[in-house]
Amino acid sequence: MGKYNFTALRVRQTALSQFASGKTSKLPQWVDVVSEIPPAETITRTRPFQHQLVRQRLKTVEGSSKPRVVFEVQEKRIKPKKASRLFQPVEIKYEEDQLRREFFRDHPWELARPRVLLESTGKDFENYDWSRIQQPGKRLDGESVVQRQLYLLNTVPNMTKSEAYDQARQEFYRLRLKEDIERRVAAEEAEATGATFGPRHLDMGMEGENQQFERWKKWAQQAAQIIEQRKAALSGAPEIMEEQAVPLEETEEEAPAAAA
Repeated sequence: MGKYNFTALRVRQTALSQFASGKTSKLPQWVDVVSEIPPAETITRTRPFQHQLVRQRLKTVEGSSKPRVVFEVQEKRIKPKKASRLFQPVEIKYEEDQLRREFFRDHPWELARPRVLLESTGKDFENYDWSRIQQPGKRLDGESVVQRQLYLLNTVPNMTKSEAYDQARQEFYRLRLKEDIERRVAAEEAEATGATFGPRHLDMGMEGENQQFERWKKWAQQAAQIIEQRKAALSGAPEIMEEQAVPLEETEEEAPAAAA
C-alpha cells in the first residue's frame, strides 16, 4: 500500500494462515497475547511531552507560623523544531545546570584545576551533607559551591538565588584561602629543613616566553635588513651620489687654505 508497510500489524494473521496451510505445525505462544493486546494501528505519532523545570523553595505563607515547602514550576516555551528533529529525545534540565553555568562563567579558571572523576560505587553523593560546603573524601571545587547553593535554596526560608550564591562563594573563598596558607606554610617549613624546589610553572612559562621573544627579535632584525637592502637596490645611484657629495661648508673652508 504505497510507502506504508503494515507487515508488523498483520503478524498474527500471517501466523494463523501459515498454521492453517500446514506450513507450521504449531502456533507461536504469542498469538493469544497479540489478539488481546493488538499493536497500535495509528501511523502518526504524537508530540513528545516537554519536561518542566521544578524548583523547591521554603517560604513563609500567610496564616501559617512555620515555613512551608513550595514547588515552583517554570513553564518552558516550546520552540518549533525541524521535522527531522521532532521525535528526538526530550531535553531534560535541572536547576543545578543553571547554577553551575553561572558559577563557571564567573570563575573560568576553576575548570583548569585537576578533578577526580573515579568513584568506587558511584553513590558517593549519598554520604554528602551539604549543610556545610566541605565534605570528607571530596576535594573543594565548583561543584561544592553549586550543591551548597542549592541546599540553601531548598532549606533556608525566603532565600533568594543571589543571597545563596554570595553565601556559598564566601564559604568557598574562605576555605580556598586556608588551603593556600597551608600550602605556603608547608613549603616554607620544607625549605627550612633543607628541601629544594625546582622552578615553578610560572617561571618556566616566562622563560619560554623570553626565548621566543629573542628568537622573534632576531628574525625581525633580519627582515628589516632585507627590506632596507631592497629599497637601496631600487634607489641605487641617487644614494651613492649623496654619499660621495662633499658638503658646502667643507669646500669653503678648504678654498682659502689652497689659495694660501
